Amino acid sequence: MTAFLLEVGTEELPAGFLGDAMLQWRSHIPKTLQANGIMGASVQVYGTPRRLAVLITGLPSQQPDREEEVKGPPATAAFRDGQPTPAATGFAKKQGVDMAALEVRPTEKGDFVFVKKIIPGRPVGDILTDLVGEWIASLEGKRLMRWGDGDMKFSRPIRSLVALLDDQVLPIELVNGSEIITSDRISHGHRVLHPQPVIIPQAGDYVKTLRSAGVIVDQEERSNMIQQQVEAAAEEAGGITVFYPDLLAEITNLVEFPSAVVGKFEPEFLQLPTEVITEVMVTHQRYFPVLPAAESQELLPKFITVSNGDPQKSDLIAVGNERVIRARLADGQFFYKADLAKPLEGYLPQLETVTFQEELGSVRVKVDRIVAIADYISGQLRLQPSQSEKIQRAALLCKADLVSQMVYEFPELQGIMGEKYALASGEDVEVAKAIVEHYLPTGAGDVLPGTLTGQIVGLADRLDTLVSIFGLGLIPTGSSDPFALRRAANAVINITWFANLPINLAELLSQIAGDFAIKYHKQPDKLIAALQEFFLQRIRTLLQDEQHIDYDLVNAVLGENDPEYTERALQDLLDVRDRALYLQQIRQDGTLDKIYETVNRSTRLAGQGDLDFQQLEPTGLIQPQLFAKSSEQAFYNALLELVPQTQQAQQTRSYQLLIAALAKIAPTVANFFDGEDSVLVMDPNAEIKRNRLSLLGLLRNHARVLADFGAIVKNL
Repeated sequence: MTAFLLEVGTEELPAGFLGDAMLQWRSHIPKTLQANGIMGASVQVYGTPRRLAVLITGLPSQQPDREEEVKGPPATAAFRDGQPTPAATGFAKKQGVDMAALEVRPTEKGDFVFVKKIIPGRPVGDILTDLVGEWIASLEGKRLMRWGDGDMKFSRPIRSLVALLDDQVLPIELVNGSEIITSDRISHGHRVLHPQPVIIPQAGDYVKTLRSAGVIVDQEERSNMIQQQVEAAAEEAGGITVFYPDLLAEITNLVEFPSAVVGKFEPEFLQLPTEVITEVMVTHQRYFPVLPAAESQELLPKFITVSNGDPQKSDLIAVGNERVIRARLADGQFFYKADLAKPLEGYLPQLETVTFQEELGSVRVKVDRIVAIADYISGQLRLQPSQSEKIQRAALLCKADLVSQMVYEFPELQGIMGEKYALASGEDVEVAKAIVEHYLPTGAGDVLPGTLTGQIVGLADRLDTLVSIFGLGLIPTGSSDPFALRRAANAVINITWFANLPINLAELLSQIAGDFAIKYHKQPDKLIAALQEFFLQRIRTLLQDEQHIDYDLVNAVLGENDPEYTERALQDLLDVRDRALYLQQIRQDGTLDKIYETVNRSTRLAGQGDLDFQQLEPTGLIQPQLFAKSSEQAFYNALLELVPQTQQAQQTRSYQLLIAALAKIAPTVANFFDGEDSVLVMDPNAEIKRNRLSLLGLLRNHARVLADFGAIVKNL
């Protein structure tokens, strides 16, 4: 079997592009090989800051031959009186076959001439030569650049190209204007450890040859080396470290031969909040902090950096990094002392100078809206005045730290510094905690706010953003969501579910949209409808993707174009979650199967009647004098017994009571349909037919207290 190596040598690639490019090639290259009939090859993608490479092993020497069928002219045009016409001979000549190879076959449009021919497989080298340019051009990324006088776009200028089929150079050229990059077998080693050119003898020797030149091309191997070295360095420094996944991935893509270096800084800087020091280290300097013990809230005055330089010069590298972090921490120390010179509330006037959105005014105006919305939520929850006061205070102060010097310099610390400054200002502990918590969750899988104050301020902030941005008509479309409105709506729902907050979202949206419409002279009805539809989409997505509810069961609790279920879902987010989870549970334990046939059949037939969905009480509705069979009376009696069970289920959301009652009634309904005393629902007598359809409609309505069984798919 044959091996192929492609290495694209570049100037230093951004770490983010390198990681994404490797993922793209791991997906794209095998697909293009398969599309060309090359199966079973092993594709390994490698990358360092100065190169992107793929090593393909297990390649055949050439494509397999393939059979191709070609449709020719109509038979009436190809043959006359059994003899071939010029149309037939021309077709055979064009396809390179004898006349005997032509076949006449029937099609929908009549008889046509066909030919089957064998297409010989091409040498694999020729195919790879054609594919290389497409592989390089297919890579996508942010801020791709042009260089020289050409139109080629890549993350950084391409400077070399290695293309080896076993030990032979494949002749490939990349043309970029007047610059032509020609393939060869010459790569480049580590800039410091091996600055000389590196000759690759054959494709399979790539990893070994580059390692001898100071370059670890395997991304996973580099990552493991970094972890081992950093752990050892932390232990030597008398502590442990924390491996932040994003930081580890970034550093892995920034070095070709990692070397862990321990540095130190003055202990006096430990008076800064730990979060400030960690932010400087991790986000700005790409250092690993050193902690005295696992889960410690303190730091040691040391750090670990991963160098791409000469390990023999670690001491010199450490001194340089110490000089940099000392300056950054000194800045942080200055900002911290300056910010503490006045209470957090004193920053509120400065929020007037920060624009939230051009048409919506300043962040200070947004804060006033957050305060009002938080008050609406507190009112719905009927909170004690002392709790409401904390929520109002936290809502007022939640954005104040945005104009502090520390957050201006380190925006990632918003909320975190707000909590620190609030405590230093003598604010209530829960108020301070809510300032940092109201930003949670920051993304999928993130922690949720743990205090009621933080939860309500977080809801208020996001609801204001959603209503305000929707009110301007800036509704997300496709993948475009510049204001992260989907994430905001997801957070509203997840916080409500996590904290079991019995809020009425429909009422809140109406109140907030009404206030917005009055202030900004908008029509509230369309705004409310758009927001409701948006939230329903997010509920549907979260139930399926995060709660792992089957799609048909989600349809059953949300309805399909069903205003009653839509309103119910938005009025009580906890109820829609609980109903969906319970449906999933009874599907898994088999209970759903016991009632599915009778309830679903009743639901389908009831649609031919005129009973509305709200009716549950059979007394006064059903006319027993019209009963012709004992099964009707039994059905009616069972419905009478079902009423109190359903009412209790509605009041307590104990849907197991309802399902148990439906399971109990199922044999009676089955006898009504198919037993010895069964009835014809669609009786010729209109009154009897209506009476029987109403029986079924009542059963459907009781089941609808849980879900629309007509939307549930059997044996999904």
